Amino acid sequence: MNFKSKTPVIMRLKDFSVSKEVFELHYNKQYDMLETQPKPASSVLPKYYASEDYISHTDGKRTFFEKIYQFVRSIALSSKASLVASHANGKTVLDIGAGTGDFLSRMNTLGWYSEGYEPNGKATTIAISKGVKVHSDMELIENEYFEVITMWHVLEHVSNLNDQLNFINRRLTETGVIIVAVPNFKSFDAKFYKKYWAGYDVPRHLWHFSQKSIELLFAEKGFKVVCTKPMWFDAFYVSMLSEKYKGRKFSFLRGLCIGFLSNLSACLSGEFSSLIYVLKRSKSDF
Repeated sequence: MNFKSKTPVIMRLKDFSVSKEVFELHYNKQYDMLETQPKPASSVLPKYYASEDYISHTDGKRTFFEKIYQFVRSIALSSKASLVASHANGKTVLDIGAGTGDFLSRMNTLGWYSEGYEPNGKATTIAISKGVKVHSDMELIENEYFEVITMWHVLEHVSNLNDQLNFINRRLTETGVIIVAVPNFKSFDAKFYKKYWAGYDVPRHLWHFSQKSIELLFAEKGFKVVCTKPMWFDAFYVSMLSEKYKGRKFSFLRGLCIGFLSNLSACLSGEFSSLIYVLKRSKSDF
């Protein structure tokens, strides 16, 4: 995969949630995906996560939006666990970008052996307090193999896609399953909100994927998409947050309306606000 060639700028947008700095989105035609530019250096990237407003690293319920997020997350855990179980050939799972450990905790209660990787120290501390096994160093997982590897809204945060996909390839069993959830910049709500779309979340989201880009990136590593699933709630939450970024009144109601329209549109186009991809090795018959 080559991301070093010159690519056109299609949008300039602000980091609404933390720094208020302006970034660019560049279009990569080969992979049909967008890149955030400039990409913050690894030494300064943590500062863009160092906020109580970055909700996936906390269990906060301070604001209305945080309460909605936590409510939806609790519902989503059951559907995630069911999806994983329905495609797995074994009961070992690695969750990359484990956050505060709720998914791992759920899998533990269902009798799975689960581990996680989470680079954020605060989130790792919260996860460990829940009794789950979470590492802050990926090298500690280099000698283990898993039947399922999950990345729930994580791939878009990864600095080096090639290294990350190679790591997954090494740690997945031959009959294993990868489950990846990412925002979809071709959704109705993304096109409606444009630079205000909360799914861009620059510069924390370094990459912005289409269905084609996921297929191409993983195909290069020997994987195929066996099915996709919509994340219905994402359209509503992302739309409400986008309305907040626009400074609109009645952001909750407006967001509900646009979220509904986005899901309705996606029922015809297949372009949901966020999509879950289930992938297996191309040579696998399992």
